[in-house]
Amino acid sequence: MRGADALLRTLVGNDVDVCFANPGTSEMHFVAALDAVPEMRGVLGLFEGVVTGAADGYGRMTGRPAATLLHLGPGLGNGLANLHNARRARTPIVNVVGDHALDHKVLDAPLESDIDAVAGSVSRWVRRSTSVSSLPGDAVDAVVASRTGGGGSATLILPADVAWTDGAEPAGPGAVPAPSPVDDDTVRSTADVLRSAGASAAVFVGGPVMDPDGMAALQAIHEATGARVLHETFPSRMTRGAGRFESDRLMYLAEMAADQLAGVEHLVLVGTVEPVAFFAYPDKPGRLVPAGCTVHAFASPGDDCGGALAELAGRVAGRIEPTPATVGPLDRPTGAIDVFTAAAAVAATLPEGAIVSDESATCGLFMQGATLHAPEHDWLSLTGGAIGQGMPVATGAAIACRDRPVLSIQADGSAMYTIQALWTQAREQLDVTTVICNNGAYAVLAMEMDRVGGEFGGPISRSMFDLTRPDIDFCRLAEGQGVPATRATDAEALTDALERAQREPGPHVIEAMFRP
Repeated sequence: MRGADALLRTLVGNDVDVCFANPGTSEMHFVAALDAVPEMRGVLGLFEGVVTGAADGYGRMTGRPAATLLHLGPGLGNGLANLHNARRARTPIVNVVGDHALDHKVLDAPLESDIDAVAGSVSRWVRRSTSVSSLPGDAVDAVVASRTGGGGSATLILPADVAWTDGAEPAGPGAVPAPSPVDDDTVRSTADVLRSAGASAAVFVGGPVMDPDGMAALQAIHEATGARVLHETFPSRMTRGAGRFESDRLMYLAEMAADQLAGVEHLVLVGTVEPVAFFAYPDKPGRLVPAGCTVHAFASPGDDCGGALAELAGRVAGRIEPTPATVGPLDRPTGAIDVFTAAAAVAATLPEGAIVSDESATCGLFMQGATLHAPEHDWLSLTGGAIGQGMPVATGAAIACRDRPVLSIQADGSAMYTIQALWTQAREQLDVTTVICNNGAYAVLAMEMDRVGGEFGGPISRSMFDLTRPDIDFCRLAEGQGVPATRATDAEALTDALERAQREPGPHVIEAMFRP
């Protein structure tokens, strides 16, 4: 058996059975092995950022890794932004990066680069296989590394000659260690803090506990102690809707987030790290936690966060009784498309069990608030802030959950980073509805320019945030990739288009015009 065949069989035997790929010459033996190992589903992306973002969406929804197949250092580099987002989401991914044959590397061929260094910036584990005999074991270690300590990317570098050489044997399943439990003393002392501090305490949570069980436990803690509950600005995944208890989202703008945390004397971290400002600004602090506040690292992302949180809720509340599900009523909006009516249209039409991939930026300011009483759904956020995530993540989520509708809410500027995701959605006939919020601008950057200082921002600099001259026609771009598209110029048309897209199978694009 060639190395590539043994690698694929090893991955499948370790529960990795989807590979998002944009291959090159060095990966031909891996690609050929897909015919010999039909249990591995190959999904083609036309740009590496689509490949890595799709693997992120897949991993967030399944809790297990997909593989990516990338071509040498430049291919890995093209996918780096969404691997950065996946790192922040702690998504399990196994990257297979093809490389030159071992004896060819010394020739410094045109595509030679330091793959290890590039991979190391976004990976928790990096290894180069140097023999066909070690390759299957390396693959097992990669899968285990991607699923250990809260999850993350593991990158396996595959030299071409290791892939094509005979004599390999698949390796069996690896043992993934269980998450670390939180010790009883920590649970007991944290419970004491929450009971005594009351409203001056806050629990700050991340994606690992933003499921129905976690939110029920947080509700019990809040009601029993009066402690506030906040969550990350961009959590990896949260199950929400149907009127159930929801924590407050930590605001994106640093001064608003600092106001939210004002008066907090004890901050308990569960499945996340201490919050800080996204960016530095002149004469403003980067830390958001108020002076004198004690930060309690209760459960790190690699711990058994759900079990620890349930135990903590049991200590302070005794019983956990989640809010009963109640949907609606949600009115259909009328008038021009703006941040309010767009949010109302999404809320009024969101189907039960939907997966929402949110990269709406400024156009989606009220999306989460409006959908609190929509049917239960999962919400996937832009975890690392590197734009171009939304449509690829939606693609991977749809591959992971073929029986669930996916709604991708996408800002126009970041849509252009990875718009090739639409082609993969058409090829795979995925049930993804993409709403492109077209305001003709990088509006968030115009806002940031204002925040830096009033003396900045003349006509030349402002033009750098303008996406007109010429206008981008997203309907034609979608249709050119095989995805039917429609343009909505008012809230009624947007609501109708959403309902129509959800009735019809396959992908759809709705271009929502936020401009007059």
